[in-house]
Amino acid sequence: MREVRWSRKAALCAAAALLPALFTGCAGGTGPERPDRRITVWSQESLPDRIAATRRVIDRFERGTGVQVELVGVAEAQMPQLIMSAAASGTLPDVIGAATLGQVWQMYGNGLLNTRVPGRVVGKLGPGTFDANALSLASDGSTRLAVPSDAWLQLLVYREDRFARRNLPPPDTYGRVLDAAERLTGGGRDGMSAATDPADVFTSQSFENLALANDCQLVEAGRVALRSPPCQRAFAVYDRLARDYGAPGTQTVDSTRATYFAGRSSMVIWSSFLLDELAGLRSDALPSCPECEGDPRFLAENSGVVTSLKGPDAREPAQSGEVTSWAVTRTAEEEAARQFVEYMMGPGYEGWFGMAPEGKIPVRRGTAGEPDRYLRAWRSSGLGVDTRRPIDEVYPPELLDRLVDGVHRMRRWGIAQGEGALVGAAGGELPVSRAIGAMTGGQLSPAGAAAQAGEEVASLQESLDRPARAGSP
Repeated sequence: MREVRWSRKAALCAAAALLPALFTGCAGGTGPERPDRRITVWSQESLPDRIAATRRVIDRFERGTGVQVELVGVAEAQMPQLIMSAAASGTLPDVIGAATLGQVWQMYGNGLLNTRVPGRVVGKLGPGTFDANALSLASDGSTRLAVPSDAWLQLLVYREDRFARRNLPPPDTYGRVLDAAERLTGGGRDGMSAATDPADVFTSQSFENLALANDCQLVEAGRVALRSPPCQRAFAVYDRLARDYGAPGTQTVDSTRATYFAGRSSMVIWSSFLLDELAGLRSDALPSCPECEGDPRFLAENSGVVTSLKGPDAREPAQSGEVTSWAVTRTAEEEAARQFVEYMMGPGYEGWFGMAPEGKIPVRRGTAGEPDRYLRAWRSSGLGVDTRRPIDEVYPPELLDRLVDGVHRMRRWGIAQGEGALVGAAGGELPVSRAIGAMTGGQLSPAGAAAQAGEEVASLQESLDRPARAGSP
């Protein structure tokens, strides 16, 4: 859940304001003429405890290099507008931390990235020390758009104890998920908690996880493919899970978690950021099921985790999630920014991903001399906010192995097809979330939802392509 939203009107206004900047050159970097060894870093890890953890790492960087860093926490929902307004006024930060793939590709399309620094950083640290899939998602061919730092995965978490009592297999296919949802619905309980909020990107992220499992693609051969048979089947299955076997009314990121934590549902689609809360290590989101009163770890010990699903139209299971990166802007003080990113991916790396290991799975596995150094450190990182315990003491090695493997196998709509800018735009406009909300609210059939989402995404694609065609020789 690392995406952002912004209106089409705001996007068009910002794009108009940016036109002078966009024609001054491509995404190579035009830093200040007189470097002052001072940089501004925006971070989407903006929760108070994460800002404090980041500041501790930065303090060590400043003492060692003499570079002064102004750290600014930025809420994810505000990032797109702030980037565009800062670009228009010439006040872009030097570096952006925890940038999502959609944001990175959107900035790249608008000519706002310095791509020399990521290339130099990855080259010096060693491409072989990074997860190859993460590097590919954050690159345009041989051009490094940003330096990927960590990832979170989309998961299906289920009540293993209830499945065992009904002799149900793990819900890792469409058929098994639907069967379990039906058999575990009733008696005041829901079979599934799945997001339906039309105004939240969490809904489209949840659907993308289910859709990729059935090989439903956002784009195929350059055309929006949401009306394909695999996608229509995905919409139909999501409708059954959310409407027939889920709680009534609009379900949000908070309500889906709360319903599962209260024991009122037997499955939930959520990100790996759930894992610390599931273990009772965050006071503002504690499990509240009847069994949890005497044992805060009850849900963690009685929940299974599915990291990849398979639909009937797919040849193999699929895993979705998000890779976040360090992005350097085109106006950055280049040398200081390079030193900073290298530090955050080297001496400061363990402090960075260790602040929230459940949702910051390292994509740099180690160094040339210690190939698994960072993965080893991640496995013993402290999990939780108000209470912290090593993640490998809370969850078994088999689950941690699957989380790491999930990063390598992660798929994302549109990125591999070269439609990263479309992914970013769709994350702001929320056409899929709106279609899901209308479908589960009874206003659209699954086929109608697929058609509506497809038409809206195709319109976004056309609007993104139009300036390029107009400017072609």
